[in-house]
Amino acid sequence: MLPYPDWLNPGDNAWQLMAATLVGLMSIPGIAVLYGGIVQKKWAVNTMLMAFTGFSLVLVVWVLWGFKMGFGEPIKLFKGIPVLRSVLGVPHTILGTNNMDRASIPLLDGNMPKFNFSETTLAYFQFVFAAITPLLFLGSVVGRMNFKVWLIFVPLWSTFAYSVNAFLLWGGGWWAEAGALDYSGGYVIHLAAGTTGFVAAAVIGPRLQRDREHAVPNNLPMAAVGAGVLWLGWNGFNGGDPYFAGADASIAVLNTNLATGCALLTWVIWDIFASKQRKPTFLGAINGMITGLVAITPAAGFVNSFGAMIIGVVASSLVWMSWNWLGKTRPFKKVDDTLGVFHTHGVAGLAGGLLVGVLADPKVIEYLPGGGQSGFSASGWLYGDHPKQILIQLGAAATVIFWDALITVVILKVLGLFMKLRLPDEVLETGDLGVHDEEAYPDEGLVSGRRVGSPVAARTAEPAEPVDD
Repeated sequence: MLPYPDWLNPGDNAWQLMAATLVGLMSIPGIAVLYGGIVQKKWAVNTMLMAFTGFSLVLVVWVLWGFKMGFGEPIKLFKGIPVLRSVLGVPHTILGTNNMDRASIPLLDGNMPKFNFSETTLAYFQFVFAAITPLLFLGSVVGRMNFKVWLIFVPLWSTFAYSVNAFLLWGGGWWAEAGALDYSGGYVIHLAAGTTGFVAAAVIGPRLQRDREHAVPNNLPMAAVGAGVLWLGWNGFNGGDPYFAGADASIAVLNTNLATGCALLTWVIWDIFASKQRKPTFLGAINGMITGLVAITPAAGFVNSFGAMIIGVVASSLVWMSWNWLGKTRPFKKVDDTLGVFHTHGVAGLAGGLLVGVLADPKVIEYLPGGGQSGFSASGWLYGDHPKQILIQLGAAATVIFWDALITVVILKVLGLFMKLRLPDEVLETGDLGVHDEEAYPDEGLVSGRRVGSPVAARTAEPAEPVDD
């Protein structure tokens, strides 16, 4: 009797499941409490519930059809349009018992080592990446998006936008064949989230003007907990993407933390010497942290550690300028990107992706030669390679931006024909109470049990007479 087949490596399998769990924790509770602490008090419940429902929706979509669309056999319909074979996989469920067979990505067979774990492990690992993406662009539309629209938008976007992104760059699709490098999702996840969030914010419309002017965080200590979970969870985000518990996973983890620390300190220094207040802020440090995490994501296992430091400093500086200067221009003031996802994910993801084409070190080897296959590493312009790689990176980025913006507009415009995308102003006034009949921080009357009726009614009712204990 054997516990597992001879092709399964327990170390690789255990690390892949652990890495997936770390990434899952980045979503729940990480994003939920980070965003829940940064938004206004009246939107904390709505934000956390959208995070948890978004995570659940993607899981259902992923096992029913999404995973195979991103990592399965290429679609063979419309033979007169061969390009379709390079952009999307055949939708198919993974609910059958054959999901315990050895994992494979059909178009990558022969171009990378064979997996040492089952399809269930690969599917779950890739699910947590798919799930965190809508939770990231949630930060752009929180505080006014219709909750019912969210429940429909997330599965549609995951199907028609995320699955295409994943197949193009990770599933052996067109940009993977062209040599585009996206180690762990700088384009597939973060550039996609920044683009989608900004476009969705423009289509849905802004928050109440008063809320935009007085967007005070409700709980910074809670945001700190979320930020910490996000940072350390990123060890699984980048450390799991070689698919093997080897040396490349180790340098990816080190580079992730090094770039993040440099980016955080860079943002704080910019705040001290160049911000209007000339003061360091904790929210600024969080933005620097997120920028570093995002920027190193497409490069973590392709660059050396000095390159990781450069990426942290350069990306943090660019995003700080984008946030504080570009963000003050008329087009960006008009679009209400609530938590600045365009800057910390869109700009940072693009910057990190382009810097791969410059800083990728051929001595940082992802896969060693052996078994009749050559090894794999990437080489950037700085190491004598042709600058063509930068153009390939730019082309892949442009594709993600165009496709995700188009899909976002189409989905929201169609949904807008049947339902209101933005909550009515009277609901926006009350926030969580109007949408969910709940509060993150109930008043004393509710806690003591002296309040009668619904939360909304209680806000408008006359004060009750004292009740004897």
